[in-house]
Amino acid sequence: MCRSGIELDRFYTYQFCSPARSAIQTGRNPIHVNVQNVNPECKNPRDVQGGFQGVPVSMTGVASHLRAAGYRTHLVGKWDIGMATASHHPKARGYDSWLGYWHHSNDYWQHTVDHCGVHKMRDLWLYNASYDGPAWELANGASCSQENQSPPNETCVYEESLLTGAVKNVIREHDLSIPLFLFWSMHLVHMPLQVPTAYEQKFAFVKEKHRRLLHAMVNYMDEQVGEVMQLLKEREMWNQSLVVFHSDNGGEIMGAGICGGNNWPLRGGKFSNFEGGIRVNAFVTGGLVPPFRRGTRDEGFAAAWDWYATYAALAGVDPFDHQAAAAGLPPHDSLNLWPWLSGATARSPRQEVIIGETSSSTPNSDGKTFVGGVIHGRYKLLVGVDARKWNSMGLRQQVSQNVMTGPHWPNTSSHLVPLLHPRRCGRDPQHGCLFDIFEDPSESTSLAADMPDVFHEMLSRVDELQKTVYSPIRGYKSAAACHKAKTQYHGYWGPWLLNDFNASDIIV
Repeated sequence: MCRSGIELDRFYTYQFCSPARSAIQTGRNPIHVNVQNVNPECKNPRDVQGGFQGVPVSMTGVASHLRAAGYRTHLVGKWDIGMATASHHPKARGYDSWLGYWHHSNDYWQHTVDHCGVHKMRDLWLYNASYDGPAWELANGASCSQENQSPPNETCVYEESLLTGAVKNVIREHDLSIPLFLFWSMHLVHMPLQVPTAYEQKFAFVKEKHRRLLHAMVNYMDEQVGEVMQLLKEREMWNQSLVVFHSDNGGEIMGAGICGGNNWPLRGGKFSNFEGGIRVNAFVTGGLVPPFRRGTRDEGFAAAWDWYATYAALAGVDPFDHQAAAAGLPPHDSLNLWPWLSGATARSPRQEVIIGETSSSTPNSDGKTFVGGVIHGRYKLLVGVDARKWNSMGLRQQVSQNVMTGPHWPNTSSHLVPLLHPRRCGRDPQHGCLFDIFEDPSESTSLAADMPDVFHEMLSRVDELQKTVYSPIRGYKSAAACHKAKTQYHGYWGPWLLNDFNASDIIV
């Protein structure tokens, strides 16, 4: 697929999942929508716009623009940008249907994530023209698990198979006279490390368990994508399609290899603003890509939030967010990439990438929004947050995971723990982190002391951008979410608040 399209070699996103997905759906840099990875059970009753996980209530999603242009809009897979109210539901964000889950992840076999008391809750939701609720009918048997994938007399289906089946159904049933927007948000390749045994056995030669499982998961994903692309061709949709493929963050390496990720030859990984955490694999393909652009590799900058304006331009609609403007929320930051991708212009419209950061003290807690750096031209500046972040060993002005793994990491002989190796990225040239990411893509040598003028100029840009950030208080986990999950939803997560709420409006 990549060889038949355009490889985007300098494609940037956010360092972890919920902010990246918030950016894709709203066209905003995470600093203007969400830089936190709080759980979807969170609420702050004092803020009816941003006092929840993910996307503020009055921001318009990309699917809403496309549906207004006459598209059928479908979502399959991970949501992770809000669950509290009906306004956070994919339906309210412009989607005609959805099969997927609300949280950061869930178990691939039992669909479970998080507890209410001693009981694990399930997370799988089905929404279409005739139903909107927990996907009870898709639950596997109680014995189904990674260790027991063929329990007698029980259903046991790998979650990614369910999701791919939903994608195929959308394509098979689609009316070809109507344009289609299909957002396929795969669970793969995300924790937990779970995959059908037959795929793990293909990689028996990989001795390190976590790396072996992740290889198998990538292989499964590759097969599923291939089957869907073949179906597009069988339905004669390929020649009119633009297919966009990219990750939402870098591979996870912070533990001692237990996540199986590897971003070599880049430094760092998920939960870090080094290149390994925010520069990700990406390409576009499909029949809409002009023949002379196919098989090319482009080093122009692009960001996950640029698809918003790009898709709107292809659909012939204005991406301006009137609803957000009326609510006093930040406008979108998206740039239309299509003139560049199509070859109408030689350069990407994106000449700067603003890097977001959070002060959160734990992975899924709330914090303040910060600008953690900026990329402009050849140079990248990183600035550590002056707070005791969980992934910086409790030290201030640190950027996490100042390490490069080897090409075959994790392995049975390595004891590297990337989280134990932060780097100070201060506000003075002596402790600054300024890199030429074209000459030094592994960010090995800081140029801050040798180029103080460039360092201070880019630091001033960071300070200027800091004045524009959106930084609501997301709140804390609500007991009402568990009450709703245990009662009305019978052990499944789902929305639990009225749209226009105050402290007494909790649905019970």
